[in-house]
Amino acid sequence: MSEADPSSIFSQKNSRLPEDTVFFSIFPDFSLSSDLKYQNSKTDPLLSSQLQCLHLQILQTLSCYTTSYIWQHEPFSLSLSTQASCAFCPSSSNQFPHLHGKLRYGDNLEDEWFVVFLLFEISCKFPNLSIRVWDTDGEFLLIEAAFHLPKWLNPETSTNRIFIRGGNLHIVPNNHFPSVPTLFDALLYVMKCEDKTKASSSVQLAIKHRIGDYPDRAIKNMHRVRVQVPALVAHVLKHEPCLISLAVEGFYDRDIDSMKYAANMERFLPNKSADEIVEVTVMMSRAMYAQLMQQTFQAPKCYPMPTRSDSGYAAAELGMKIACGFEMIYQVRKREVLEGKGSSWEVYRESLDRSGYFEGLLPGSKEYKRLMENAEDYYRKSSLHSRESEIMSAPVRRIDDILAHPFSADDFKGKEVPPSDDDLWLYNGEDELNAALLERQQEMEHYDLNRKKNKKSKEQEDVGPSSSSNIDDYDLGDIAKSMQAFIQKMSSFEGAEVPGDRQVYPSIAKKSLILCHLNPNNVDLDVERFMKEIESVMKTPNAEHADDDDDDDVDEDLSSDMDLDDSEDSDIGEVSDDHEDEQTAFMSSYSDALSEELKSTTLGKSFVRANEPTFKKDEGTSNAAGDVQDEFTHVDVDVNLVKSFLGSFSSQEGLPGPASNLLGLMGLQLPQDDKTDK
Repeated sequence: MSEADPSSIFSQKNSRLPEDTVFFSIFPDFSLSSDLKYQNSKTDPLLSSQLQCLHLQILQTLSCYTTSYIWQHEPFSLSLSTQASCAFCPSSSNQFPHLHGKLRYGDNLEDEWFVVFLLFEISCKFPNLSIRVWDTDGEFLLIEAAFHLPKWLNPETSTNRIFIRGGNLHIVPNNHFPSVPTLFDALLYVMKCEDKTKASSSVQLAIKHRIGDYPDRAIKNMHRVRVQVPALVAHVLKHEPCLISLAVEGFYDRDIDSMKYAANMERFLPNKSADEIVEVTVMMSRAMYAQLMQQTFQAPKCYPMPTRSDSGYAAAELGMKIACGFEMIYQVRKREVLEGKGSSWEVYRESLDRSGYFEGLLPGSKEYKRLMENAEDYYRKSSLHSRESEIMSAPVRRIDDILAHPFSADDFKGKEVPPSDDDLWLYNGEDELNAALLERQQEMEHYDLNRKKNKKSKEQEDVGPSSSSNIDDYDLGDIAKSMQAFIQKMSSFEGAEVPGDRQVYPSIAKKSLILCHLNPNNVDLDVERFMKEIESVMKTPNAEHADDDDDDDVDEDLSSDMDLDDSEDSDIGEVSDDHEDEQTAFMSSYSDALSEELKSTTLGKSFVRANEPTFKKDEGTSNAAGDVQDEFTHVDVDVNLVKSFLGSFSSQEGLPGPASNLLGLMGLQLPQDDKTDK
């Protein structure tokens, strides 16, 4: 897989990543030294020693945050790339020493964000580190700050660009790396140019707002509850509280096969007696508690349960689910032999051999013994911090070790048990959800508002100073003048032309004529002569002599083509005069009838008339005089035209529309007016 491949694990397009899992890599600056060869850096003794030292320091730093935290599926852990390569990291990251890890958070999203908090803490305590974190959604930190990112940044362009360093998020800019940078080049650039890669303050605030409640939020996420469980379960949880997560996982992910083990309870309730049940307090995450409480489960017949009316029934039912979960996960892991190959030390020593740690030295030699002593010392120190991880990966062996020590149910009886924490959060989570949704909604509205403001300011810059002028300073008479010029402009078969020498698309008629001339199979039509002939036919004998002189050639052609005598012409003229008189009389009577009809409507009131008074008439007075005045007062066409244009332009609310398009063709542009009462 190439580094520039957008389908790398840093992209959202990769579908091979495990679901509900977060991945992280830590790159120290000393592993990026330019004088080191990639192939030799992994086996360099000094480099390997530095990496081991850094590993121990990081685990020691985080122990204060993780000691009492119960993880959903697996604890936070780190591995050395010199000992085991990360199967989910890009191949380029395995070319130089670094630390890497993964954590499956399942349904508990709090685990993922707690990991993010830990990584930011690591970057603060160790400023010479660059850290990457991702999951199946890709760069999920960018999703959290989506409203504040630069426009060029997207899932395709974010590959090898996002890092955590010095407690801040860093973005490798595209002006320095127009194409996707290699991981090594990106890390080197972030190391040398931190001031140029540091993300904007709004991005930093968005991410730190998400993790700002930690580590207090991690403590709040823990829930203590009183339960009644078999003494064997209580004994295991007393020594390894973290195993509660495996019990919940075994119960929540149960199937038909695993439920057969719960029906017998061979390991954790061998005597099937109520005397084996004790009451203790168990700590788990809120997500685990919800998974246990929200599922209905019938107790096995062999499991002793109190009656539902008993006051301790709720604690007994919850304890029964935990005990059944332990039985199922224990038997399933034992069946599948998931406890691992040999002891953890043997696994660790074999990984050293595979990675070339001993550099081909003969066992028993002085240098071999020195390297072995260093490895054993490191294992002893690191195992103190990674013990929890070993327990989770091999629970069967650890459970057997705990239960091998003698104990009695009486050890848990007669002791005061703290009360359960309030679980109203489980039933009243609607308010918290609504608050989170409201916060997101406000963030989106704020983002949309800023985008509209930026767009408006950009439009004003593009238009020029005139766009910011007041509409009162604009000469509205230009609208009427331009429209009159447009109406009076002579149109032809080539289409209408707007004033101002503005270019318009040719009309359909002109396109058709061009095609007619280009196609040799069509008739070659002389359009200008054709139009003159049509005009001459439409002319009456009373036309002015000047027009006849202009069309002498056309008249001569027509007289030769049309064989009409003088008597016929004179008869046509007489009929035409009578027809014109009749048409004039009809139009006059039709106009009067139309005026009478319109008087009963409000249509006439919608027009602005010349010299119209600006004051309103008193209510209750007769409008007869006003009606008579309106009848003899002509409509001011220019004022009505401008009024209609302004109304249409205002209704567009700054968007494209017919009024702005037509005015644009005329070379006019109205300023935006936010006053609705104008």
